[in-house]
Amino acid sequence: MAKPSTTEPTLHELFGPDPLDAAVRGELRGRLERLFQEELTAALGADGYERVATRCGYRHGSRPRTVTTGLGPVALAVPRGLLTHPDGTTAEWRSQSLPRYQRRTPGVDAAILGTYLAGCNTRRLAAALRPLLKRAPLSKDAVSRLVRRLREDFNAWLQRDLRAEGLVYLYLDAIGVKVRCGGRVQSLPVLVAVGVTATGVKRLLALRLVGSESTVAWEALVTDLAHRGVTGLRLVVIDGNAGLQAAVETTWPGVPLQRCTVHKLRNLLAHAPQHCHDALHADYDAIVYAADEAAARAAHAAFVRTWSKRCAPAVTSLLEAGDLLFTHFRFPAAQWKSLRSTNIIERLHGEFRRRVKTQGALPTPEAVLLLFFGLLVSGQVRFRRLDGWQAMPQVLAPPLAAAA
Repeated sequence: MAKPSTTEPTLHELFGPDPLDAAVRGELRGRLERLFQEELTAALGADGYERVATRCGYRHGSRPRTVTTGLGPVALAVPRGLLTHPDGTTAEWRSQSLPRYQRRTPGVDAAILGTYLAGCNTRRLAAALRPLLKRAPLSKDAVSRLVRRLREDFNAWLQRDLRAEGLVYLYLDAIGVKVRCGGRVQSLPVLVAVGVTATGVKRLLALRLVGSESTVAWEALVTDLAHRGVTGLRLVVIDGNAGLQAAVETTWPGVPLQRCTVHKLRNLLAHAPQHCHDALHADYDAIVYAADEAAARAAHAAFVRTWSKRCAPAVTSLLEAGDLLFTHFRFPAAQWKSLRSTNIIERLHGEFRRRVKTQGALPTPEAVLLLFFGLLVSGQVRFRRLDGWQAMPQVLAPPLAAAA
C-alpha cells in the first residue's frame, strides 16, 4: 500500500483552479494573434491577398512562440512577413509588440526582478511566483539576464544629463543600510539626491553607496550633479552633516541652505535626559511651526533662555545650526512643510525598509543600489508633487531670486 504523502499542498493547490483565470486565458491567445496580424498589415500596407499599390511585402506563414504573461504561458502563432524596401532589398518583419527572443511580458519580468532583489533566491522565487508563472520555466540564466539589463539601465541612469529637468530645489541626505561587505555585515550610508522641478515634480537624481558620510564622499556626489547640469537652484535642503554642507557651499556658492528640522530635533533629544523630552520638543516646535521668521526667531531666543541652564548641550546643538533653520521662511508659506526637512528622502527609505525587513542584510553593495533603482523604475516608489507647488512662479520671480 502506498504511503501517504507528507508534502504540504501549495497555495495554488489549496485554493484550487481559478475559473475566471482559465476563461480569460482562453481568450488571450486570439486577442494577441489578432494584434500581431494588425501590426503586420500596417507594416505591409495591405491585408492578406489584397492587391494595392501601397503593398511593400508579403506574408509567409507563422512562427510558434510561447510567452509567459500575467495569466501564465500562452502558446501563440506569430505571423511572418517579408518587407520590401524602396531600394529593392528585403528584410524579415519583426513585431514591435513582441520583440525577438522575448519570452515573458515586462510585467512578469518586473515581478521576477523585484522578488529577486528583495532577497529571494531562484529556487524560492520560482515557488513564490508559481501562480503567476504556471508551468513556465525560470532558469538562473533568465534571472541573471534581467539583473544584467537592470544594471545597464542603472549605469545609464546615473550618467543621464539633468539640464532639461529645470530643477528648483535639491534635497541631499543619506540612508543607512545593512549590507555584507568585506566578509561581514555592516551598516553603510547610501547618499541620495532628490530634485524638484518648476512644476513641483520630484525626481530621484543619484544614488551612491559609500564607506562613510565624509566631505570627500559628498563632494564627489554634488560635483557629479553639477557636471550633469544641476544649476540655477533656489534652495538646497540638507541634513546636519558638516561634510555635506561644505561640499554644497563649494559646488554651488551663494545658493541658500536649509537644515533639516527633523534631524536637528533628533540631535536635541539625544542631548537631553528622557524626562525633558516632551517640554523640549514643544519649545522646539514653537520655532519650526512659527507663523513667520520673526516669530520663529523669538521662539528660538526663548528656547535658548529656557534651556541654557536646564540642558546646555541641547542649546549648543541648536545654536550649531545657526540661521539655516530659518531659510524656508523666505519661501511661500504653502511650501514650508516640504522645505524644512528631508522627509522626501525618508519616503524612499521607508519603502526600502519595507522590502528588506525580513532580511538581516543584503548580499552585496550592488544589490542595495539595484534594489533602490528597481523600486523606482517598477513604480513601487512614487513621489507626489511638492506641497504648494502652485506657488513656484513666486519662487522663480526675479525679486525672490535676488533676495536669495
